[in-house]
Amino acid sequence: MSAGAVGVLAPESVRTPSRTARPPLRLVASHGMLRPDQRVVVDGHAVPGKRVDPDERLGSDERLCAPALPGIRFTRRGRLVVTLMATVAVATLAVVLATSVDAAAPLIDHATTVSAGQTLSEVAATQLPSLPIQDAVARIQLVNGLNTSQVQAGQSLLIPAMP
Repeated sequence: MSAGAVGVLAPESVRTPSRTARPPLRLVASHGMLRPDQRVVVDGHAVPGKRVDPDERLGSDERLCAPALPGIRFTRRGRLVVTLMATVAVATLAVVLATSVDAAAPLIDHATTVSAGQTLSEVAATQLPSLPIQDAVARIQLVNGLNTSQVQAGQSLLIPAMP
């Protein structure tokens, strides 16, 4: 058999060129100056024993390599703790803000006493004639802290001032 036929019947594994391994990224001084305790790296290799004065500038073929900083990695429990702490902080802030913000108290114009047989709608119509009945009733209920429109004879009601 010829060499070509062997290659067809039993193909060789083809290797694709892999990416070259790159060194990890390092912090580089933005002003191009080296500190005395830093090393000079030329063509990807550290120059042993070579220290640079703080006044010496880097050449175009030299790079500054700082020592690698250890990365922080959270475990599943650590991520859960951080998430819970953030949630508690946001919830606490929301509760504090909700309790500290109060609506402005409505201004009271005067007080009136409910007559026998008079309803809250009638009181609202006579005391706040410039408003629709439903709005006037709602304002009187709000000022007096009433949950219903039921009033009793002799009951004193505060009437809000009109803006």
